[in-house]
Amino acid sequence: MSGKMLALVLYADFVPRQGYKLSEAELKTHKIREGNKVWKNPRISLEERPIPQITKPDEVLIRVKAVGICGSDLHFVETDEDGYMIYPGLVRTPVVIGHEFSGIVEEVGSGVKNIKPGDMVTSEEMLWCGTCDACRYGYVNHCVRLNDPSDMEFGELGFTHDGAMAEYVVVRERYVWKIDAIREAVGSDEKAFEAGSLVEPTSVSYHAMFNRAGGFKPGAYVVVWGAGPIGLAAIALAKAAGAGKVIAFEISPIRKELAKVMGADYVFDPMELEKKGVEPWERIMDVTGGEGADMHVEAAGAPHVIVPQMLKSLAVGAKIVQIGRAPKEVPMYLEILQVRRVQVFGSQGHSGWGTFKNVIRLMASGKIDMTKIITSRFKLSKALEAFERGHKRIDGKITIKP
Repeated sequence: MSGKMLALVLYADFVPRQGYKLSEAELKTHKIREGNKVWKNPRISLEERPIPQITKPDEVLIRVKAVGICGSDLHFVETDEDGYMIYPGLVRTPVVIGHEFSGIVEEVGSGVKNIKPGDMVTSEEMLWCGTCDACRYGYVNHCVRLNDPSDMEFGELGFTHDGAMAEYVVVRERYVWKIDAIREAVGSDEKAFEAGSLVEPTSVSYHAMFNRAGGFKPGAYVVVWGAGPIGLAAIALAKAAGAGKVIAFEISPIRKELAKVMGADYVFDPMELEKKGVEPWERIMDVTGGEGADMHVEAAGAPHVIVPQMLKSLAVGAKIVQIGRAPKEVPMYLEILQVRRVQVFGSQGHSGWGTFKNVIRLMASGKIDMTKIITSRFKLSKALEAFERGHKRIDGKITIKP
């Protein structure tokens, strides 16, 4: 397919911070491991670009039907006092952003075996290689080539490789998952595509809670810190998995309400508690009858504030699951972990372990309905307005529909 398409492109100035030592590969490819150390004056531009072409036998051309604005997308264009992007991870510019998406297959390469034109699909964002040692161990979210600045074949969709905040995107078959089962269950193309665009963020929570941390026994008490899209997914998943009580902490009024909609039994505002002279851990101990939480999920990106609260509200044998990204050191008294038999699990990504398939199955079964968190919808032609709204943090999820 030839022609032009509309796309949202991230630009930034290549200005390494004083004291940041670039590798030779980073200098050559501009695939930067720590984006906030190099990219200055970031901005986004809505512009016409050529429709991407299939160049490899295993590639798939997808017409995007729904794409969500992720917190990382906002962090690309939000800056610190020195004008550097806030996002601390892997990024290369210019790049078409967007990685939470679904769409319909338009064309497939000659080597594609399981996907055909007309299929409704979503895709992973982690572009793993499958052959490095990390991938061969099963740790595809930690693919060595994905993170290697000298390797431009692999990386992250919407971060180092052109993503889905556009009318079309090309990905390899290995990352693509069919969502036809969701369509059959919900009876609507529109809702199926919206749900499909939420498979990726939901899989981030699923991977952290059930793959990395090994889940919890039905009846367990689960605390979710932060009710952004990742936290809201964690609440829904905890409820679907049989948690006895789900306790959420959030300061945004709309997200507090969404936490209840997604299944939280108790929702507390830390700022309101502070006015009353009450700390979050005290509420947890009240709600759990003094037993503490069996699983704490950090999805707020503020572990330096939250971990001390967790340490005071741990059940014996509890698990701490770290999903939120925050380049800060965290105070932690290890004696408590020993005495309470507690484990801490760091998690990155969403790939592997059949995670996408299981999340799609949960959506198709009706056990979780993540479309409830969508509070604003924009056309791609209004993407800049969507980002202006996103910076206000007044939504659950903003979805763009090309």
